[in-house]
Order: sequence, then structure tokens, then C-alpha cells
Amino acid sequence: MHGSFPRLDIGPLSEYREDHIMIARFSEYRHEHQSLIFPHRHSFYHLVLFTEGHGPHTIDFHRFQAAPFQIYFMIPGQVHSWDFEEQMEGYVVNFSDSFFKSFLLQPEYLDSFSFFDQDSSNNVLTITENIRERVCGLFEELLVQNRRSTTWRDDFMRVLLLQIFLLIEQSDSVDRKKVGGKSKNATVRNFIRLIDKHYDQKRLPGQYAEMLNVTPNHLNALCKEHVGMQAGELIRSRIVLEAKRLLINLDLTVAEIAYKLNFNDNSYFTKFFRKETGMTPEDFRKSTAI
Repeated sequence: MHGSFPRLDIGPLSEYREDHIMIARFSEYRHEHQSLIFPHRHSFYHLVLFTEGHGPHTIDFHRFQAAPFQIYFMIPGQVHSWDFEEQMEGYVVNFSDSFFKSFLLQPEYLDSFSFFDQDSSNNVLTITENIRERVCGLFEELLVQNRRSTTWRDDFMRVLLLQIFLLIEQSDSVDRKKVGGKSKNATVRNFIRLIDKHYDQKRLPGQYAEMLNVTPNHLNALCKEHVGMQAGELIRSRIVLEAKRLLINLDLTVAEIAYKLNFNDNSYFTKFFRKETGMTPEDFRKSTAI
């Protein structure tokens, strides 16, 4: 791994810079963006359905083996890379965070899908045989609509994407036991959303409890009931995740990362990271070096 990883905006990956959505066949996308083999993060939602080929890819330090009818979903901010030596085929879709918000009454609707998750182990699944033909048909229709320049083009694309999401979410492709915590109540969902926005500034469960108009004890009880973790653990795990994402950027020193994450000094950050992961930031960096 060399240098830093870029944060990619949807514009450079879209045929039209002003677009909020891009869809392509995977082989064409890969040919156009060969530099994406290096670790990078997106500012948009990203999904790929493989229909041919095999090879390794990584999302937030979880390594997966791509195979036909595997699909992966990524939310903005996650870091990933792939290293495919053989010919791969499938479909790729990128869409902005705002793409559905003007269309749906519930602005955070996408959060209800188990595969759009900060935990990258939930981002990858295999499409069950009984829905493969329907899912591929919807992706083909997306390609057709993408070539049109009608007034309703984007709405057609939104409806087709939602059909894909709903079809997969309700199928046996999703491991219900594994993602059971995704059906958390509104308070826990809002807590996790707030952590994602404020993890570098707010470290105490009480700060979030105040924002949610609940007591710290009640927030803690809800977290333990619905996700099996204490409120403080959820906050710390999000800080650790971002620290790991920054540590694979070799252009940043550990001291600079500590500063970015709002730690008072490098030694406090190192102590925190070692307590949460069992290794120092430097050791983690060595373990992920290519």
C-alpha cells in the first residue's frame, strides 16, 4: 500500500458530472477506473452485483471473496479495495446521499435496510437462486433507463433501485440472525446516526442521551437490548473504525490522526487504541501493509 487513499466524489465516476447516480456494467467501470484497486473511500453509496468471475475485495478491513451473484453494498465513508486478476462482470451503481431524500417521505429510509450498515460484515451477501433472474432483470432495466433523457428518468431509476433493495431485504439472501440488531428501535437508530456525525467531538453516552431526550441509563438499556452492546461501546467502536481507516493512509502520522480524532495527545490516542484493539496504532499499520 503506498501513499494516501483518495476520497472519491460521484462526479468523476459519472458520465455527467451533475448526476446523482451512475450505473454501468462492471467490466466497463473497472476498465475506466483501474486505479480503484488501491484503498479508497466514496462520498456516495456504492453497490456491485457480480455475475461472472472470482477474486478478493475488502471493505473496512473485512476481506471477502467475490463470486457470481454476490452483491456488496457500501455507505459513504467506508474504505474498500479490490484485486481482481481475472475478468469480472456484473453491474455497478453509485448514487449520492441526497438521491432518495427528495423522493421519500422518510429521509433516512435507506437506514432500514440491513445491508446499508457501518458494520461491513453485513455489507456483502449472496443472492439466492430464486430471485437472481428478477434482480438481474432490474439491473438491466436500470441500464436501459440510464440511457434515456426523459423527465422521469431519475424517478424510474429510484423505483428500480428500491425494488432491488426490497426484493433482497425480504429474501433468504439476508441472514436474519446475523443482522437482527438492524431492526433496532428509533432511539437506537438515531443514537447510531448521531455517533456517526459527532464521534470525534462527543465521547460520553450522557451527551447523546441529552440530544435524544432520554436518560443515560435508558439509552444504555436500549443499546444492550437491541444491539447487545453498551452505549459507550458503540461510541468507542466508531472511533476505532475511523482510526483504522485513517491509519491505512500512510501520508498521515499517528500524531496527525490523533489530532484529527480530537485526542489531547498522541500517547492518549495510542493507549485508547491499544485498549480497544489489543495492538498499538503502529502495529495495526504494519499488519495491514501490502
